[in-house]
Amino acid sequence: MANTFRGESTTLKAFKYRLSPTKAQIAALDTTLLLCQRLYNGCLEERRGAYRKAGKSVSVYDQMKALPDVKEGVPEYRGVNAQVLQNVVRRVDRAFQDFFSRVKAGKTPGYPRFKPRDRYDSFTYPQPSQNSVSGDGKHVYLPKIGNVRIKLHRPFCGKLKTLAVKREGREWYAVLTCEIPRAEPLPEMGSQVGIDVGTTWFYVTSDGEFCENHRLFQASSKKLRVAQRALARKPNKRSNRRRKAKERVAKLYRKTARQRLQLHHEEAKKLVTAHDLICHEDLNVKGMAQGNLGKQIHDVAWGQFFQILSSKAVEAGRRVIAVDPRHTSQRCRVCGHTERGNRASQANFRCLNCGHAENADVNAAKNVLSMGQAFVAQRTSLEDACHEKPRPFGLG
Repeated sequence: MANTFRGESTTLKAFKYRLSPTKAQIAALDTTLLLCQRLYNGCLEERRGAYRKAGKSVSVYDQMKALPDVKEGVPEYRGVNAQVLQNVVRRVDRAFQDFFSRVKAGKTPGYPRFKPRDRYDSFTYPQPSQNSVSGDGKHVYLPKIGNVRIKLHRPFCGKLKTLAVKREGREWYAVLTCEIPRAEPLPEMGSQVGIDVGTTWFYVTSDGEFCENHRLFQASSKKLRVAQRALARKPNKRSNRRRKAKERVAKLYRKTARQRLQLHHEEAKKLVTAHDLICHEDLNVKGMAQGNLGKQIHDVAWGQFFQILSSKAVEAGRRVIAVDPRHTSQRCRVCGHTERGNRASQANFRCLNCGHAENADVNAAKNVLSMGQAFVAQRTSLEDACHEKPRPFGLG
């Protein structure tokens, strides 16, 4: 897995690898996670209590200075790396910063909440050694835990900035965040495309290409239904049989999510490689998912796909434009006549004004492309008129 973030001449890239710890190392990892979760909740409670009782705010530095006292009072914390504990305190502070920024922006605030054990699944070394991964690529050194076997299925590169350890079910992963030089933009292809996403087809391009919707959740629904029924028949939440049944359900969900993520990466890379400008609809995915097609919309996960597409476009020097989605499926791309009756069916479009007939999704994709091109032309003309420096490539 690789995530890209914008910078000047460098960029941060995250590489995710599977770990194979021993039984003793698994116990140490579980203990570290448990202690970090308790510290997180303790810091959160301290902040809440100080404000409610005395109207005072506890700073991140005050809580970090108190960590030696925590180790004296609870000797178990001596077995956790000091920088890992400091990162937990910073995580609490970041939660409050995000809360206040949402309040300032007028959004739903979402006050920081306590983390139960099954919702706290990672800890981070903020300043790892550059030699954390062994020369043969078979082990990664985790302070206070030891050398853990790692499956380096692809090489990582650059300067190692952070090392995070993440638990997914019974599996453990290492996420290496590295600083690397920004890649050179891909050569121009002289091609521009609009895409119309949907649930029948994953997307349809203005060039007439149809990408299949694999319906991954639907494909695994039978196994999920069996596993969830088995879980429902075990009401005792403390039993080992229920715990194992719950893990089977979670494993099926994780497999579907990974398949979907892989598909999104592959399709985004294909689009970015072939086209200089990619236009798509600016959809309110969260709102659409609350309707009758919610399950199908969650299955295709347009929001995740658009995010990956934008990230890859920035890295490759391409441009992605999100346009207003209103009436793109009802507007004739030839004469511009807009009417609900133009879309005769899910697949067929026939303009009631000029008689133009075409596949409905292809017509919508061409409308999306024309709107994106008009947006780019307008911005270019404004930049030329004002003699401003053009904005860098990225999300329009």
